[in-house]
Amino acid sequence: MIKRPLAAVALTAALAVGAAACGGTTKNSSASDNGGAAATSGAKANPNAPLKKGLKLAFLPKQVNNPYETIVDKAGIAGAKEFGGTAKEVGPSDASASSQISYLNTLIQQRQDAILIAANDPNAVCGPLKQAMSRKIAVVAYDSDAAKECRDVFINQASSEEIGRSEIKVMSDLIGGKGKIAILSATANATNQNTWISFMKEELKKPEYSGIQLVKVAYGDDDDQKSFQQTQGLLQAYPDLKGIIAPTTVGIAAAARYIDSSKYKGKVAVSGLGTPNQMRKFVKDGTVKKFELWDPANLGYLASYAAAALASGQITGAQGESFKAGKLGSRTIGKDGEVILGPPTVFDSSNIDNYHF
Repeated sequence: MIKRPLAAVALTAALAVGAAACGGTTKNSSASDNGGAAATSGAKANPNAPLKKGLKLAFLPKQVNNPYETIVDKAGIAGAKEFGGTAKEVGPSDASASSQISYLNTLIQQRQDAILIAANDPNAVCGPLKQAMSRKIAVVAYDSDAAKECRDVFINQASSEEIGRSEIKVMSDLIGGKGKIAILSATANATNQNTWISFMKEELKKPEYSGIQLVKVAYGDDDDQKSFQQTQGLLQAYPDLKGIIAPTTVGIAAAARYIDSSKYKGKVAVSGLGTPNQMRKFVKDGTVKKFELWDPANLGYLASYAAAALASGQITGAQGESFKAGKLGSRTIGKDGEVILGPPTVFDSSNIDNYHF
C-alpha cells in the first residue's frame, strides 16, 4: 500500500517492490536484459520527440477505495494536465487477483494512449496487458509490478530490497531485538507485498536478528475490516507477540486501531508502511512509534510522465533511456524497465507534522 508513504518512504520500495515480485512469472531473456516489453519489440526511442498533446491516460489501481491509491492516482491525473493530456482513474472495489481484467478490456476498447496499473496479481493481468501493447497502448506498472513481459516500465516507490530490510531494522529497534513478530500483508498475490516480505525474511537471517521470530504472515486483502480482524486473530493466537509489521497502508491503520483500543497498547509494536495523515493520531497517542513511506503523490506524478514519454516515443522501456518528469527532473530507466522514485522516509513524533498526505 502503503500500500505508500518515504518519500518517503519513498514507502522505496523496496517497497519495491519489485524484485521478487514476479514470483512464478516467466520471461524471456531479452526482456530481462533490456527492460520492459516495448524494448524488445523493435521500437526505437527518440529522446528529442516532443510529448504529444491530448494523450489519454487511465490509472487502474488495486482498488478505487484505497486511500493510498487515491493519493497516487490524483497526483498522476494532475500531472497529465501539465503536459496537455487527460487522465482518469477506474478500477474495482476489491483487490482480488482477477478484479482488474474487465477494466483492462474496457480501456483497450476505448483506445487509451496509456494504461497505468498497480497490479493485484502479476500474471492474472498479463493477457489483456499484452493485448494492449499489441495495439500500441503504452503500459506502465506502478506501486505493484506486473510480469515484466506485460508492461513497458515499472515505477517503483523505492528499492524493494531497501524497503523490506528497513522494515525489519525498524521493528528490531522497537522491540529491542527480541520477541515474536508477525506480518500483516495485503493480498497473497500482491507483487510489492511479496517482494518486500521476501527481503524481510532474508534480513531476519542475519545474526543480529537471531532473537526475533517471525511466527506468521497474515493477509487482510487491503480491506480495513478484514485487516482489523486479522490483527485480532494474530494476538489471540500469539498472546506473547511483540510486534506487527504491516507493509500496506490499509493494514497498518487497521492494526494500529485495534491495538489502540486494546490491552496490548504499549506492549505490541506496530510499524510498516502508512501515510502521515492516517497515522498521525496513533503516533501522537503512542500506539505507533515509527513507520515508513515515500511520497505517494510523487509516485503517481512520475508514473504519469513515464506514460507520456512512452506514448510519445521518447522512450521504449530499455535500460539506460532517460526522460524528463516535470518537477521531479530527469529519470533514467534501470534494469528490467524499472524506474525508482527514491528511498523511504521514517516517520515518528519528531517529523510527522511536517508531512500532510
